[in-house]
Amino acid sequence: MQNVLVFGHKKPDTDAVTSAIALAELKNKLGIKAKPYVLGNINNETKFVLDYFKMKEPKYLNDVKVQIKDLNYAHDVVAEKNISIYQAYEFMSDETISTLPIVDNKKFIGAVSMKEIANYLVDSEQDKINTSYDNILNCLNGEKVLQFDNDIKGNVIFAAFKSTTFIETIKLDKDTILVLGDRHSIIEYAVEKGVKLIIITGNGKIKDEHLEIAKKNNVNIIKTPYLSYKTTRLLPLTNYVDNVINKNIITVNEYDYVDDFINIMNKSKRSNYPVINKNGECLGLIKYSNINEMSKKQVILVDHNEYEQSVDGLEEADIIEVVDHHKIGSASTSYPINFRNMPVGSTNTIVFKMYNENGIDIDKDIAGIMLAGIISDTLLFKSPTTTFDDIKAVESLAEICDIDYKEFASKMFEAGSALAGKSIEEIIFGDFKNFNVDNKKVGISQVTTTNAKEVLNNIVEYEKTIDNLAKINDYYVLALFVTDIINEGSYIIYSNNSKEIIEQSFNISNLKQGYYVENVVSRKKQIIPNIVEYIEKK
Repeated sequence: MQNVLVFGHKKPDTDAVTSAIALAELKNKLGIKAKPYVLGNINNETKFVLDYFKMKEPKYLNDVKVQIKDLNYAHDVVAEKNISIYQAYEFMSDETISTLPIVDNKKFIGAVSMKEIANYLVDSEQDKINTSYDNILNCLNGEKVLQFDNDIKGNVIFAAFKSTTFIETIKLDKDTILVLGDRHSIIEYAVEKGVKLIIITGNGKIKDEHLEIAKKNNVNIIKTPYLSYKTTRLLPLTNYVDNVINKNIITVNEYDYVDDFINIMNKSKRSNYPVINKNGECLGLIKYSNINEMSKKQVILVDHNEYEQSVDGLEEADIIEVVDHHKIGSASTSYPINFRNMPVGSTNTIVFKMYNENGIDIDKDIAGIMLAGIISDTLLFKSPTTTFDDIKAVESLAEICDIDYKEFASKMFEAGSALAGKSIEEIIFGDFKNFNVDNKKVGISQVTTTNAKEVLNNIVEYEKTIDNLAKINDYYVLALFVTDIINEGSYIIYSNNSKEIIEQSFNISNLKQGYYVENVVSRKKQIIPNIVEYIEKK
């Protein structure tokens, strides 16, 4: 059973990251395998929170597109290079496949097909053997008589002449593989010469005295019930399959996207493709029809519900649940799901309710990060998005993790507001949201800080950067709101083309860069709604 992937939006803030971790933990306690992820780099505040409560940062999730590993292809349809051509043929017949990947200690080295086997039987030398004793035994349905060697390599000779002629004219040596019936004089000649292998057809007998000589000279002996004609036909198939593999074969990686695989198939026109992993190990064989047997990734969205803010390839995944406290956006599903959307200040407040509703105890470290998420999104209850439910959740969670949440909030905000070492673009895009209003592109960045001067002292450079970004990316409105947590207001830095919209949106008569608006701290409830309302009326 695959893990359900739980993640927040592309610009992960503390609420998004911690609610993903907390919800994934709840799902696991309810018996649903779930794993939290992030869609981008976490900010300083979130790093502080995770370190404070000794929690691991979730892994980065690049996309949820359907990959080769999500398809129901033929797993473990591989064979080691030391099997015989005959065994490879039987394997393909039993599995009804026309291509068999060949590996050397799991590492992919090539593939053999029915076509390669046919070409081998038609074009190759039939009197050369390079295989193992066991391969010959298996292929000829043989009986082990004497074995001294595992590898059998040599030239095949069939005793077709009468005995005297054969002994007089045919030279035998240690590289000879002799095939004959129970022709005792030739057998005696062969064991005395110390040939590599004697294959006795028709279950012929061998004399005891000849066996003794064979033992002294390390002569391998096999009996087969097959007569000479069938033995002659099968013997070339006992060779190692490594002798006939195609090493110029197209492979696909398990992490390749299905869309890319389709393009490969359309170009190459092949039917089968070995699947390998990052270590070069072969996992199985995939064919075109497997595309219809895909297993989409199952995902849960937290702290967002819009495609624009979510992971790449979301349309190829199954959204099975949404837990959010924002307006309902563009994400849609092909069947009913659990959609939990509440007008509270933090997604973690909703997750807190879900723990209580399911009667699941909250671990101390999980309680700590949930508390941090609520404090972060409500600015310690100063944001107008704050509800009674948020306050009660923080008080309950503080009891569980046994901390003074006000003291903790001060430390968290201080850690999160540190901007030293970051470029202007990194600061702008640290907590950035894209919106589309009447087909107009709107970008709103927010920096929450206890020291707004870190930005305002360099306001000219911020203005230049924002103006340039707006022109390059065709933003109708692009603005940075520097929110002062202590004074409960925000400074606005904007692109030149945004001036009129922001003036009208916030009823400002003479807007200048760095203008301070009192009691504006919430992007969700105060900043975005004002801008959207004006653009829609315009």
